[in-house]
Amino acid sequence: MDYIEEFISYLTVEKGLAKNTILSYGYDLKHYLAHLAKIRKNLLKIKHQNVTDFLWQQKLEGLNPRSLYRLIETLRHFHRFMVAEGHMATDPTANLIPPRLTTKLPHKLSLAEVEKLLNSCSGDREREVRNRAMLELLYATGLRVSELVTLTLDNIEFNLGFVRVIGKGNKERIVPIGKTSRHYLQKYLPFRAKRAKDGTRDLFLSKLGKKMSRVEFWRQLKNYAVRAGITKEITPHVLRHSFASHLLAGGADLRFVQEMLGHSSITTTQIYTHVDKEHLKDLHKKYHPHG
Repeated sequence: MDYIEEFISYLTVEKGLAKNTILSYGYDLKHYLAHLAKIRKNLLKIKHQNVTDFLWQQKLEGLNPRSLYRLIETLRHFHRFMVAEGHMATDPTANLIPPRLTTKLPHKLSLAEVEKLLNSCSGDREREVRNRAMLELLYATGLRVSELVTLTLDNIEFNLGFVRVIGKGNKERIVPIGKTSRHYLQKYLPFRAKRAKDGTRDLFLSKLGKKMSRVEFWRQLKNYAVRAGITKEITPHVLRHSFASHLLAGGADLRFVQEMLGHSSITTTQIYTHVDKEHLKDLHKKYHPHG
């Protein structure tokens, strides 16, 4: 029996997890089962010691704490599932304790840097117009890049000024878009109409008329960052972080930002309050006589 396939089906159908999360679970489990096969251990008969030996080996081989944490969570969910389905009598991960992770504050751009980035993507050619529309929408809404590139024409409501997003776990949320973002989207639509083939409804299209990929958009973003003279590490997620941080710095309610970002827990959103506190510390250090 293919236990991984059964578990993945459970995660997809019953838990509704995001595709990338499920891929990560699958990768971890294949690595785990390959290890058990190598040491000739029957999955259905392993003990707590077998699991901890495997994890210790991963740590010795240089697995970083965050990846180790994910691996432990994968094994815990998998074995819990195996017991629930009656494949195993006991859970060998029941007493596993994940390592404590230090909170990693997200990178963000300043308001001035965001303006430089957006202005570096100016021009009337199709590529510039499309990319400016994508950047403006990303910063205006805080979408994940996977959500951005999967948008369709049907997701945008121009008259009411919002975008309908299908996020992690197939959850839908409504996010407002401002006048600037709508302006650049409408400027892009005539170019899109010329590229659209076979009645496609995808919003952002490549020069071949296919849906823009995450990798291609990331490559374009890096080029504009260089053009703007931004030396910070920049990814599409940095614009999402900047969106959230700038909203909170401007006085937005934390619950409002949580809803916009599509976080299931407000604890995830609270990290951006720490980012703002770091900004306050920087200002204090810069301007206070004894800073």
